[in-house]
Amino acid sequence: MKVYDAASIRNVAIVGHSGSGKTQLASAILSDSGTINRFGKVDDGTTVTDYDEEEIARKHTLSASLAYVEWNKQKINLIDTPGVGNFFADALAGLSVADAALVVVDAVGGVMVQTEKVWAAAEARGLPRVVAVNRLDRERASLSRTLTSLRELCSRSVIPIQLPIGEEKSFRGVVDLVSRKAFTFTEDGTGAFVEVDIPDPMTADVAAAREALIEMVAETDESLMEHFFESGTLTDDDLVAGLRRATIAGTLFPVVCTSALQNIGVPELLDAIVAYLPSPAERPFAGIDNTGAPVARAADAKAPLSAFVWKTMADPFAGRITMFRVVSGVLTADSTVHNKTKDVQERIGHLMLLEGKAPTNVAEIRAGDLGAVAKLKDTLTGDVIGDKNDPVTFPSTAFPEPVLSYAIEPKSRGDEDKISTSVHRLEEEDPSIHYSRDPQTHELLLSGQGQMHIEVTVAKLKRRFNVDVNLKPPHIAYRETIKTATEGHGRHKKQTGGHGQFGDCKIRVEPLARGSDFEFVDDIFGGSIPRQFVPAIEKGIQDARTRGYLAGYPMVDFRVTVFDGSYHDVDSNELSFRLAGSLAFKDAMTRARPTILEPVMQVEVHTPSDFAGDLMGDLNGRRGRIAGMDTRGATTVIRALVPMSEMLTYEQHLTSATGGRGSYHMESSHYDEVPAHLQTKIIATAKAERAGVEIAEV
Repeated sequence: MKVYDAASIRNVAIVGHSGSGKTQLASAILSDSGTINRFGKVDDGTTVTDYDEEEIARKHTLSASLAYVEWNKQKINLIDTPGVGNFFADALAGLSVADAALVVVDAVGGVMVQTEKVWAAAEARGLPRVVAVNRLDRERASLSRTLTSLRELCSRSVIPIQLPIGEEKSFRGVVDLVSRKAFTFTEDGTGAFVEVDIPDPMTADVAAAREALIEMVAETDESLMEHFFESGTLTDDDLVAGLRRATIAGTLFPVVCTSALQNIGVPELLDAIVAYLPSPAERPFAGIDNTGAPVARAADAKAPLSAFVWKTMADPFAGRITMFRVVSGVLTADSTVHNKTKDVQERIGHLMLLEGKAPTNVAEIRAGDLGAVAKLKDTLTGDVIGDKNDPVTFPSTAFPEPVLSYAIEPKSRGDEDKISTSVHRLEEEDPSIHYSRDPQTHELLLSGQGQMHIEVTVAKLKRRFNVDVNLKPPHIAYRETIKTATEGHGRHKKQTGGHGQFGDCKIRVEPLARGSDFEFVDDIFGGSIPRQFVPAIEKGIQDARTRGYLAGYPMVDFRVTVFDGSYHDVDSNELSFRLAGSLAFKDAMTRARPTILEPVMQVEVHTPSDFAGDLMGDLNGRRGRIAGMDTRGATTVIRALVPMSEMLTYEQHLTSATGGRGSYHMESSHYDEVPAHLQTKIIATAKAERAGVEIAEV
């Protein structure tokens, strides 16, 4: 494989909503460029970039993957990203190392929710964009309707540089508005095409569309505007140069026409990528210096080596595969580099260029290019490797926090350790999942972006690591507290043949503010209880409070003061006072009006404004308290405080209610008292579970 300099490279992330045809389009690009000799299809499971068994089975891209083609003496690196909302983190990872985005939009459905999200993410990164209106061969496909939705929901500056020859079943080619050339394609899916005259019925439409394109390009540049006013038009060279400058600046977004499945319009798309999108040499990479100040790092092969790791894959056979972008310098095989994030040395073995899962070994990878290496020991996603003395580093991609958790348990005894090891491997691959043990319920929790995300993770556990688990809704980490101050008395007295046991204490309990946990105060005067026994009283109370009083949940937010008691010179010991403390606690609870607390989540819902009213009503029905609402364009952001127990099924409801256009994020806020009628159910459920455990143990 030829080694390319930065000026001859295009790094393009293929993004868009699920089902718009991104992976099929990548397959057509690979076929038409001669990179592969077989036209793979998503429905047949034969595409290069969807190679994982789970992706083939579900017919959806679930993880970003790499491929590359050579076109017009340029190398185009393609990053095929997921369009399913649960896997949005991988689309963000792909955009973090791309210099431009190819936004694929379904000509039937138009702009959908993930299209809006990836457009906003590309906008936040200042990435130039080319739009491919795909699937123009489908029934009810329409370029004009798709352009309307693009202009309403993405940008007023999208402008077609092609028009389709025919639509729906009659779609057979494209007219290039810049060159005023028409191309029709064969119907055999080979991508073969011939240049033809512009069809007579399209002449007027082509002239009007070209005039609109010239006017929009002229408006982006003062010198072009002057030239336009003087001559009434632009030369082809001025039009190409002006369109390239406007696209790279993000003031115009060219639109091309394709059918990936029928392999129509793909060579012209590749021409547009090369002609209008920037090389790494034209887009410095955003970094920070050792003071935290922003700095731009040019893609210069002579500069110090620096590379950014954007993705890690966990392969059960090849081990960890690290995917990176060389930002500056040259990375060579069989070399040693410094991981500047973790301050450790890493040994680089074989360097690879990836075509899906197929590697090609190369001797070096230069600034601006994308590559991979296997079996790095310490380097993970977000790390920076390179010259130890180089002060420039790069910020990690901010991945979305998990929104849904399930408890997982091994189907086979003894698999718990395997679960932990395997899930941590998958965490390295997908930073948007999280694995933890709940300190209160002691359940193993797997958290992710949604139910499908968690199900796919569990399927990977089974297939890659032979770990089979059950999923179940997690237990809610309820707590208990008291509502009034009172006193309690505990006396433990037991006489045996030798020394007896005697401990006696009096305590005062009083509620504290939420979040105060537990306080213990020693207020003994006059030696009624020897000092060495007071810690034992506290241990007894701690034992009792962690077991709870009403439903077995830990008791919090109260203070215990031990103020009196008595002891026996011979029979008193630590165990006796520990038992006395526990008895005093239980006695006080009979009068302290104990109650149950539940975790309350801070929820932020993003939804198209049309659905805001219904969603607010639903949150109120979930015992939520609306804390605020903002309108951002066509999107409404609802903030609310909702009990965690009411949010366990929210993802499914939100997806159904908004047609997949809504999203939400939640994090723990505080604990609050459970309404009395629900406490009865919680106590009954807890007692039934304890009874079931006791029966099972017997």
